[in-house]
Amino acid sequence: MATTTTSISINSPDLTGDVIAINKVTTLSKAGVSTGLDQTTGVGRKVTTATAQYTLVTASEYGDNKAHKLYIRIPSNNVTEFATITIGSQSVGRLYGGDFLFMPYDGTADVKITPSVSTSFAVEHFLIFEV
Repeated sequence: MATTTTSISINSPDLTGDVIAINKVTTLSKAGVSTGLDQTTGVGRKVTTATAQYTLVTASEYGDNKAHKLYIRIPSNNVTEFATITIGSQSVGRLYGGDFLFMPYDGTADVKITPSVSTSFAVEHFLIFEV
């Protein structure tokens, strides 16, 4: 059985009137059981020089309504560059240079990326999934 542990820390001394210090750790499991997720696409990197939307994750390649986890990062140091993330027809938001997301993905709709620039633009990604 595979074991994958993730953690996130969010810290800010001045975002609100109080200090924010959130530190969470979890072990990734298959849907509805304690068995660990045991499949991965491996870390990939997609580089494009177009601003056209493209599919990063094709839903039909993965089971519907599973406990998949998706990671996307924009490795650029340029904070003015961004990618718009869309799942199905719903825009999820933008990731700017240096940003990342780690989120559940149910496998029911394609994940698409729309770069903001037509210069060399990279997106790093991987999916941890179950069959």
